[in-house]
Amino acid sequence: MLLDNHGRKINYLRLAVTDRCNLRCFYCMPEEGLQWLSRKELMTYEEMLQICSLLVKMGIEKIRITGGEPFVRKDIMQFLTSLSKLSGIKELTITTNGVLTAPHVPELKKIGVHSINLSLDTLDANRFFSITGRDEFKNVMTTLEELLKHDIEVKINAVVMDGKNTEDILSLVELTKDLPVSVRFIEEMPFNGDSHLYGGLQWDYVRILDEISSKYPGIKKITDPLYSTSYNYEIPGHRGSIGIIAAYSRTFCGTCNRIRITPVGELKTCLYDDGVLNIKDLVRQGITEDKLTERLLNALNNRAKDGWEAQGLRVVHNGVHESMATIGG
Repeated sequence: MLLDNHGRKINYLRLAVTDRCNLRCFYCMPEEGLQWLSRKELMTYEEMLQICSLLVKMGIEKIRITGGEPFVRKDIMQFLTSLSKLSGIKELTITTNGVLTAPHVPELKKIGVHSINLSLDTLDANRFFSITGRDEFKNVMTTLEELLKHDIEVKINAVVMDGKNTEDILSLVELTKDLPVSVRFIEEMPFNGDSHLYGGLQWDYVRILDEISSKYPGIKKITDPLYSTSYNYEIPGHRGSIGIIAAYSRTFCGTCNRIRITPVGELKTCLYDDGVLNIKDLVRQGITEDKLTERLLNALNNRAKDGWEAQGLRVVHNGVHESMATIGG
């Protein structure tokens, strides 16, 4: 069992396979865009499999594939198939924007992908274009339909943004009436590349719940799964459920069981740290498995207590100026 220096079990890896994305969501990328990483800077699939294999031996049980957008990377399905065969993985999941995902759904089901997190901030095609900069709403909805048709668990992730999509909160909740989906509302975070909004968060988890309760006063709290990052609720008579993720308020750090690896191999033991170890570089230098295990354990033994401490440690350098696209958003 993997434990950090605060006694928290670590069994969940979020692995970003690319920094590239086919959408241009303003809350994820800086307005001027990003300089994409070169292919040499990215981990190869072989390197990722080697790293994942070691981490599974160490105690990682769940792996979530993220990006950027995972399905823009060439041969992603071959990699996912190989990853699914690693002995010791109990759960393989993916976060996607759904633009290119629909054709792969039958194969995802076949290799045992447990669930899909689908990023969808609005059910209005015009607002979708305004938020993402791309006219891809129909493709995302087709992916949702395919996932449900193939009985893959769907969690819809919606970032709540003041003045952009708050009018969509109730319409997204309405999806749960007839569909077996979990709609999760996420506080906006300071990862668009310029920390633009942190004069103050306008829509925190309390206000989001108040908005939902205004139409659904019967909404009730349900038991949160172990290690859940969301406060979970159900509405009587609805097939699906609601989750609210206090991503900026950081109320779930005390039970955090996850680590992240960026597309360039940087280990992040907290979303808000600026990287504690570059695993890719060590692998390319020919480090032994025993030595790499030692370095990984040392990183976990120096983990920040919470996201506020992790952010405070990096403010000395440059504050929070990353894009979610480059750290596995």
